Amino acid sequence: MTESKDTLNLLPTISSAAPGAISSVSSFSVYNINATAFRRHLTLLAIKLLKRFRKRNGTVLFLSKKICVKYGSSVSLSEASSIPFVAKHTSVPVPRVYCAFANSNRAYIMMEGIHRDPVGLGWLKRSEESRVKILDQLKDMVGEMRRIIPPIGIGVAHVEGGPLNEPRLPGTSNYFGPFRTVQDFHRHLRGGVEAHPMHEPDISELISQQDKLQSAPVFTHGDLSSLNVLASRDDIVGTIDWELSSTQQIDHFESSSRWD
Repeated sequence: MTESKDTLNLLPTISSAAPGAISSVSSFSVYNINATAFRRHLTLLAIKLLKRFRKRNGTVLFLSKKICVKYGSSVSLSEASSIPFVAKHTSVPVPRVYCAFANSNRAYIMMEGIHRDPVGLGWLKRSEESRVKILDQLKDMVGEMRRIIPPIGIGVAHVEGGPLNEPRLPGTSNYFGPFRTVQDFHRHLRGGVEAHPMHEPDISELISQQDKLQSAPVFTHGDLSSLNVLASRDDIVGTIDWELSSTQQIDHFESSSRWD
């Protein structure tokens, strides 16, 4: 697999005004994957010819039974770099990425299509034994991700060191950070509010707990809901939608996802 580095023009410039934010975010770069001129042209042509006839699920268009392309202005190339990262460092099943690039303010990720149902579908109809098998596999996968040692110098950030992608938080942009420490991250979430004797007791307690946190950030999927875990019978065969993945305070974003 050949890789060429290219500046991602889909991310807005992140302000460094937030305390602890790393100021070099505006030059955030990620790896395009197999982004040759031929592959770019072939991907764009395939979408143009097949989008009216092939199955589409949100931003994902299935070009064939085994290949799909995820594309659009809301798609981030950070997902394309996260998937190979997970494949390299864990045994967590992820789709293979064949090609990824940006074009005209849209990201395109051509990858393996996994035709299996999310485990959330029919969960209540599964036997207790089936549920236990799946949950045990999921526990092992999360454990593998937690044991990944983040690259040196990466705090709370994407695995490439760039901004976090989090559309569930209020604000004008889905992207913010990165941050050198967990404390800097939490300070940003509370709008820069610092400890003060005039705060309400609950607020003071929250700030105190956050400032005392010493655990190092770990790698997290960011949206590990039952809709993003694919199974064949009692075996997990795929995990998808890695665009929110990052090195993060343990369970911060996982706790904001629902296991439906």
